[in-house]
Amino acid sequence: MTDLSNDTQRNKPDLELNPSIPPEELERLTDDIIVALKTVFDPEIPVDVYELGLIYKIDVDESRFVNIDMTLTAPACPVAGEMPMWVENAVSAVPGVAGAKARMVFDPPWDQSRMSDEARVALDMW
Repeated sequence: MTDLSNDTQRNKPDLELNPSIPPEELERLTDDIIVALKTVFDPEIPVDVYELGLIYKIDVDESRFVNIDMTLTAPACPVAGEMPMWVENAVSAVPGVAGAKARMVFDPPWDQSRMSDEARVALDMW
């Protein structure tokens, strides 16, 4: 399973996983959801939304529907209306996921401290 407890991984979202789903299935779903999120890129920044720390919360309910709270690097982002749909489409394609809904939030505001080390390397921001 992806280690989301690593303190050096600044971009880790809050996870809400339904305890009625078997642990091995939750592990697979979580890993596959993160892989799917890593296919969605901010078009102005060559880093995916997960590594940028734009994903704040992932909630998998008992029906395997996934609710995601996400943000943008800036509220005036030109793809603000499209990026949640990209996230929903990517996560909905994960086998076993019943569907996905991405909700845009701006609290707390995103800042560069949420980026993973991988994102920092890609953007040369050390």
